[in-house]
Formats: sequence, structure tokens, C-alpha cells
Amino acid sequence: AQGYTNEAVLELLLANVRTPKERAGDIRAQIAANLRGVDRIAELVARYGPNHLTTAMKSLIEYSDRTMRQLISSLPDGTYSFSDVMDDDGVNIDEVKIQVCITINGDKVQVNFSGTSPQVAGSINATRAITLAATMYVFRSLLEDDIPTNSGCLLPIDVITPEGTVVNARMPAAVAGGNVETSQRITDVLLGALSQVCPDKVPAASQGTMNNLTIGGLDLRIANPTPFAYYETIGGGMGACPTNDGDDAIHTHMTNTLNTPVEALEYAYPLRIRRYEVRRGSGGAGVYRGGDGIIREIEVLTEAQVTILSDRRIFAPYGLCGGNSGMLGRNYLVRDGVETVLAGKTSINVRYGDIISIHTPRGG
Repeated sequence: AQGYTNEAVLELLLANVRTPKERAGDIRAQIAANLRGVDRIAELVARYGPNHLTTAMKSLIEYSDRTMRQLISSLPDGTYSFSDVMDDDGVNIDEVKIQVCITINGDKVQVNFSGTSPQVAGSINATRAITLAATMYVFRSLLEDDIPTNSGCLLPIDVITPEGTVVNARMPAAVAGGNVETSQRITDVLLGALSQVCPDKVPAASQGTMNNLTIGGLDLRIANPTPFAYYETIGGGMGACPTNDGDDAIHTHMTNTLNTPVEALEYAYPLRIRRYEVRRGSGGAGVYRGGDGIIREIEVLTEAQVTILSDRRIFAPYGLCGGNSGMLGRNYLVRDGVETVLAGKTSINVRYGDIISIHTPRGG
């Protein structure tokens, strides 16, 4: 592969972030990964020849397409609708609706998001690619066996995403939260609709949020204070399944980030974990209960800016088949022993010794 780094553009980008060394490493790692991918494809071509390689690629796509069509054919024909809402967009207080109508016809299915709210001022707008990814995920989850993740998975699925809505936003809409938050609600409505088709395979709503938390400021623990930026997502309760309870304290659906070890966090950042436990009794009751959420409290040991991007603080994860909804999440600022409720989407300045307390939702 040929090319070079435009250092002037890179310098401009890095001048506008709080941790330029880390971001430079991220960018160079992505470039290196793509170049390695190019090299590996070239190695396959050299080893097997272009004809054999393209035939194998085509076969994988056809296999995924064929398997997905077999799944769809096993489902009863019909039209199934479901809607759910996000609490707000972080700018306005209005709820944001996501509506889906799934029509199954033989070995094909139409997934129509008409009726979804228009794109919003806040950052929870999703691109069409995010909606396609969530759709692929949900239908693949209905399969008994795994299949290759490729374009063949979506060939029998016609996904309609009206342009200018929160599931297919137009520029210059803010889309940072579309990937981490709206994707979860898209998944929820798809599963809600499919629960009418195959209730024996579909769980109740899981926590429905990634509970994004970022903390940034100056690390004053060292002689030459340097900027830091810490980001984590926090697990919650999984929705109850048709044959068992939902798992506790886990990431579900469109997120799979690992737990941040306490020791590593406290060593690398001016932060202290004060509390980290399962939020007992927070799940939806039923024959099988929803999984419990998490309580995570972080003491900030410097002046900093804290940003929270979360949902399910107003509208709870739904239950299915008569089961109850899961418990709402809550965000708190604890200052001098006084607890203040924070919005689901907020950015605040904190002092040394302030505590951020995140109580994540439980599954339905």
C-alpha cells in the first residue's frame, strides 16, 4: 500500500484534543491495522490466486444469505410492530420515539422504521449504518448456529430508514451518541417486534444504555501536571429470557466493553473507586427476573469535567409476557456528603473530592 501521513492535518487534529499523545497512537494504530489487512489479502492472493480467493469470498456471502433466508422462512408470515422511546436528546426534554414495523413474507423480511422521530439537536442521532448493524445483530441472534458476519446477512432484509430521522440522520446532525445509545433502543424495538413472532427466543429489554462516563482534567499527582481523559461504559441488567433469569451486571447487545480493573484505573488516573457492586433488587419481577444493574462510585481527586451520556433514567426497560419493567438508572453527584440527582445526559465541573455515583438500570 502506498501513501503518507499529512502531518499538517494530523497536527491540526491533535491540537484540538485533550490527550494528543493517546489520540496520535489511536490514529497510527488504525492506519497500521488497515495496512496489515492489505498485506494479508495480498498474501492470500499470492498463495491461492485471485480466482480461488474471490470464489471463497462469494461462497461465504452466499452461505450467510442462505442461512438467513432459512431462518426467515421458519417464521410465520405477517406484520409485527413495536415502539419505544429514549428519555431525551440531552438538549431538549422531549422523548425520542423509535418505531419499527417488521413484515415477514416467505424468505424475505422488510424492516420499516417509518414513524420514528425526526433527527434531534442532541447527539443521539444514528446513521443508517448503525441501524443496519443493529438489524443484522438482532436477526443473527435468532440463529441456532453462528454464521460469518458479512453483507449476505442483510441480503434478504429490506431495511427502510427514512432520511432525516434519528435512525438515518442527515448532516450536520450530531451522531456521537447514535452509536453508543440509540443503537441500544433500535435493538430494543426490533426485539420487541420479534417477541410477537418467536416469543420462545426473545428476551425482555435489557438495560438499554451503555452508561457512558468521561472524566477529564489535569493530573496533579506528578511534578509536571498533564491532561488526562478517562472514558468507560458501565454494564447493567440483562433482560429475562424465556427459560431463565437475566444475567446481572453485564453489557448486552450493541456493547461488549470489558470491565476496567480498579487497580489499573487508580494507578493511571487521579480517581478512586469508592463503591463497585451489584445493584440488588433492581430488576423486573416475573417468572424469570431481569438481571440486576451496577452501582459504581468514582471519587475525583482533581478539578475536572465530567460528562455522562446515559438513558433509561425516565422510561424503564420493558418486560414481556406479563413480566414487570426493570428499575430505572440514576446518576448522582455527591459533594460534601450531599447527594444531587444528575440528568441522564449532562456535563458538569467537579471539585477535588466530589463523587460521581452511577446506578445502572436492571433488565425487564
